[in-house]
Amino acid sequence: MTFILGLTGGIGSGKSAASQWFEAQGIQVVDADIVAREIVEKGQPALTQIKDTFGDWVLLEDGELNRRALREHIFKEPNARQQLEQITHPAIRSAIIQQLANATSPYVILVSPLLFETSQHQLTHRTLLIDASEDLQILRAAQRDEQSIDQIQKIIAAQMPRIKKQEMADDIVLNDGHIEHLYTQLETLHQQYLDRSKP
Repeated sequence: MTFILGLTGGIGSGKSAASQWFEAQGIQVVDADIVAREIVEKGQPALTQIKDTFGDWVLLEDGELNRRALREHIFKEPNARQQLEQITHPAIRSAIIQQLANATSPYVILVSPLLFETSQHQLTHRTLLIDASEDLQILRAAQRDEQSIDQIQKIIAAQMPRIKKQEMADDIVLNDGHIEHLYTQLETLHQQYLDRSKP
Protein backbone atom coordinates (compact mmCIF):
# COMPACT_ATOMS: atom_id res chain seq x y z
CA MET A 1 0.00 0.00 0.00
CA THR A 2 1.24 3.48 -0.88
CA PHE A 3 2.44 5.67 1.99
CA ILE A 4 -0.08 8.51 2.46
CA LEU A 5 0.90 11.85 3.98
CA GLY A 6 -1.77 14.22 5.26
CA LEU A 7 -0.83 17.88 4.76
CA THR A 8 -2.71 20.66 6.52
CA GLY A 9 -2.42 24.21 7.80
CA GLY A 10 -4.65 27.17 8.58
CA ILE A 11 -5.52 29.99 6.18
CA GLY A 12 -2.37 31.87 5.09
CA SER A 13 -0.03 29.27 6.60
CA GLY A 14 1.67 28.37 3.32
CA LYS A 15 -0.03 25.00 2.87
CA SER A 16 -0.44 25.60 -0.89
CA ALA A 17 3.22 26.62 -1.31
CA ALA A 18 4.21 23.38 0.44
CA SER A 19 1.94 21.17 -1.66
CA GLN A 20 3.22 22.82 -4.87
CA TRP A 21 6.80 22.09 -3.77
CA PHE A 22 5.97 18.41 -3.22
CA GLU A 23 4.26 18.27 -6.64
CA ALA A 24 7.42 19.72 -8.21
CA GLN A 25 9.30 16.72 -6.73
CA GLY A 26 6.95 14.39 -8.61
CA ILE A 27 4.70 13.55 -5.68
CA GLN A 28 1.00 13.25 -6.49
CA VAL A 29 -1.34 15.45 -4.48
CA VAL A 30 -5.02 14.84 -3.78
CA ASP A 31 -6.56 18.17 -2.79
CA ALA A 32 -9.65 17.86 -0.59
CA ASP A 33 -10.82 21.36 -1.64
CA ILE A 34 -10.76 20.37 -5.31
CA VAL A 35 -12.54 17.09 -4.53
CA ALA A 36 -15.18 19.06 -2.57
CA ARG A 37 -15.83 21.19 -5.66
CA GLU A 38 -15.90 18.19 -8.02
CA ILE A 39 -18.52 16.25 -6.05
CA VAL A 40 -21.04 19.11 -6.35
CA GLU A 41 -20.56 19.65 -10.08
CA LYS A 42 -23.53 19.40 -12.43
CA GLY A 43 -24.68 15.81 -12.83
CA GLN A 44 -23.09 14.60 -9.58
CA PRO A 45 -25.35 12.71 -7.11
CA ALA A 46 -24.35 15.02 -4.22
CA LEU A 47 -25.65 18.07 -6.10
CA THR A 48 -29.02 16.35 -6.62
CA GLN A 49 -29.15 15.57 -2.88
CA ILE A 50 -28.36 19.20 -2.02
CA LYS A 51 -31.17 20.40 -4.30
CA ASP A 52 -33.60 17.85 -2.82
CA THR A 53 -32.66 18.92 0.72
CA PHE A 54 -32.62 22.71 0.33
CA GLY A 55 -34.75 23.44 -2.73
CA ASP A 56 -34.26 24.63 -6.33
CA TRP A 57 -32.86 27.99 -5.20
CA VAL A 58 -29.46 26.35 -4.60
CA LEU A 59 -29.04 25.98 -8.37
CA LEU A 60 -28.09 28.68 -10.85
CA GLU A 61 -29.98 28.92 -14.16
CA ASP A 62 -27.39 26.71 -15.87
CA GLY A 63 -27.90 23.97 -13.24
CA GLU A 64 -24.61 24.64 -11.43
CA LEU A 65 -24.50 25.07 -7.65
CA ASN A 66 -25.16 28.61 -6.44
CA ARG A 67 -22.29 28.62 -3.94
CA ARG A 68 -22.86 32.16 -2.73
CA ALA A 69 -26.55 31.61 -1.95
CA LEU A 70 -25.77 28.35 -0.17
CA ARG A 71 -22.92 29.93 1.82
CA GLU A 72 -25.18 32.79 2.96
CA HIS A 73 -27.91 30.32 3.91
CA ILE A 74 -25.46 28.29 6.02
CA PHE A 75 -24.32 31.41 7.86
CA LYS A 76 -27.91 32.25 8.77
CA GLU A 77 -29.17 28.73 9.53
CA PRO A 78 -27.01 26.81 12.02
CA ASN A 79 -28.64 23.46 11.14
CA ALA A 80 -28.03 23.92 7.42
CA ARG A 81 -24.27 23.35 7.73
CA GLN A 82 -24.89 19.99 9.39
CA GLN A 83 -27.39 18.98 6.69
CA LEU A 84 -24.93 19.96 3.97
CA GLU A 85 -22.02 18.13 5.61
CA GLN A 86 -24.09 14.95 5.94
CA ILE A 87 -24.38 14.98 2.14
CA THR A 88 -20.92 16.20 1.15
CA HIS A 89 -18.56 14.61 3.69
CA PRO A 90 -19.25 10.95 2.76
CA ALA A 91 -19.05 11.82 -0.97
CA ILE A 92 -15.78 13.71 -0.47
CA ARG A 93 -14.33 10.90 1.60
CA SER A 94 -15.09 8.17 -0.93
CA ALA A 95 -13.71 10.30 -3.83
CA ILE A 96 -10.52 10.99 -1.83
CA ILE A 97 -10.05 7.28 -1.04
CA GLN A 98 -10.47 6.49 -4.75
CA GLN A 99 -7.91 9.12 -5.84
CA LEU A 100 -5.38 8.10 -3.17
CA ALA A 101 -5.69 4.46 -4.29
CA ASN A 102 -4.99 5.46 -7.91
CA ALA A 103 -1.77 7.37 -7.12
CA THR A 104 1.42 6.07 -8.73
CA SER A 105 4.11 8.32 -7.17
CA PRO A 106 6.46 6.92 -4.43
CA TYR A 107 4.07 8.35 -1.83
CA VAL A 108 0.92 10.44 -2.11
CA ILE A 109 -0.25 13.54 -0.26
CA LEU A 110 -3.76 14.38 0.90
CA VAL A 111 -3.94 18.16 1.25
CA SER A 112 -6.84 19.29 3.40
CA PRO A 113 -7.42 22.45 5.45
CA LEU A 114 -9.81 20.41 7.63
CA LEU A 115 -7.65 17.28 7.85
CA PHE A 116 -8.19 16.86 11.60
CA GLU A 117 -11.64 18.47 11.85
CA THR A 118 -13.19 16.02 9.36
CA SER A 119 -11.15 13.00 10.57
CA GLN A 120 -9.50 12.77 7.14
CA HIS A 121 -6.20 12.22 8.98
CA GLN A 122 -7.48 8.68 9.59
CA LEU A 123 -6.93 8.03 5.88
CA THR A 124 -3.21 8.86 6.20
CA HIS A 125 -0.13 7.20 7.68
CA ARG A 126 1.47 10.42 8.86
CA THR A 127 0.49 14.10 9.10
CA LEU A 128 2.39 17.31 8.38
CA LEU A 129 1.25 20.69 9.66
CA ILE A 130 2.45 23.86 7.93
CA ASP A 131 2.34 26.32 10.78
CA ALA A 132 2.58 30.11 11.00
CA SER A 133 1.82 32.72 13.63
CA GLU A 134 -1.68 34.17 13.57
CA ASP A 135 -0.31 37.62 12.69
CA LEU A 136 1.47 36.18 9.64
CA GLN A 137 -1.60 34.18 8.64
CA ILE A 138 -3.73 37.33 8.70
CA LEU A 139 -1.13 39.34 6.78
CA ARG A 140 -0.71 36.70 4.03
CA ALA A 141 -4.43 35.97 3.68
CA ALA A 142 -5.27 39.68 3.48
CA GLN A 143 -2.70 40.20 0.71
CA ARG A 144 -3.83 37.15 -1.22
CA ASP A 145 -7.61 37.07 -0.89
CA GLU A 146 -8.53 40.74 -0.60
CA GLN A 147 -10.61 39.86 2.44
CA SER A 148 -10.96 42.15 5.41
CA ILE A 149 -8.91 41.38 8.51
CA ASP A 150 -12.18 40.91 10.36
CA GLN A 151 -13.30 38.20 7.87
CA ILE A 152 -9.94 36.43 8.11
CA GLN A 153 -10.02 36.49 11.92
CA LYS A 154 -13.48 34.91 11.77
CA ILE A 155 -12.16 32.14 9.49
CA ILE A 156 -9.23 31.51 11.86
CA ALA A 157 -11.60 31.47 14.85
CA ALA A 158 -13.81 28.90 13.08
CA GLN A 159 -10.84 26.61 12.40
CA MET A 160 -9.33 24.23 14.94
CA PRO A 161 -6.97 26.16 17.26
CA ARG A 162 -3.29 26.13 16.22
CA ILE A 163 -2.19 24.55 19.48
CA LYS A 164 -4.61 21.64 18.97
CA LYS A 165 -3.35 21.06 15.43
CA GLN A 166 0.23 21.11 16.74
CA GLU A 167 -0.68 18.43 19.28
CA MET A 168 -2.26 16.23 16.60
CA ALA A 169 0.36 16.57 13.84
CA ASP A 170 3.25 14.12 13.50
CA ASP A 171 5.50 16.65 11.76
CA ILE A 172 5.41 20.45 11.98
CA VAL A 173 7.11 22.92 9.64
CA LEU A 174 7.18 26.52 10.81
CA ASN A 175 6.68 28.75 7.78
CA ASP A 176 7.73 31.96 9.48
CA GLY A 177 9.34 33.90 6.72
CA HIS A 178 11.51 33.05 3.77
CA ILE A 179 10.21 30.59 1.18
CA GLU A 180 13.69 29.03 0.91
CA HIS A 181 13.54 28.21 4.62
CA LEU A 182 10.24 26.43 4.02
CA TYR A 183 11.72 24.43 1.12
CA THR A 184 14.79 23.38 3.15
CA GLN A 185 12.56 21.94 5.88
CA LEU A 186 10.37 20.20 3.29
CA GLU A 187 13.41 18.66 1.57
CA THR A 188 14.47 16.95 4.82
CA LEU A 189 10.97 15.57 5.38
CA HIS A 190 10.63 14.53 1.71
CA GLN A 191 13.70 12.27 2.10
CA GLN A 192 12.18 10.73 5.25
CA TYR A 193 8.87 10.11 3.48
CA LEU A 194 10.66 8.50 0.53
CA ASP A 195 12.42 6.16 3.01
CA ARG A 196 9.09 5.30 4.64
CA SER A 197 7.48 4.57 1.30
CA LYS A 198 10.07 1.95 0.33
CA PRO A 199 8.61 -1.57 0.39
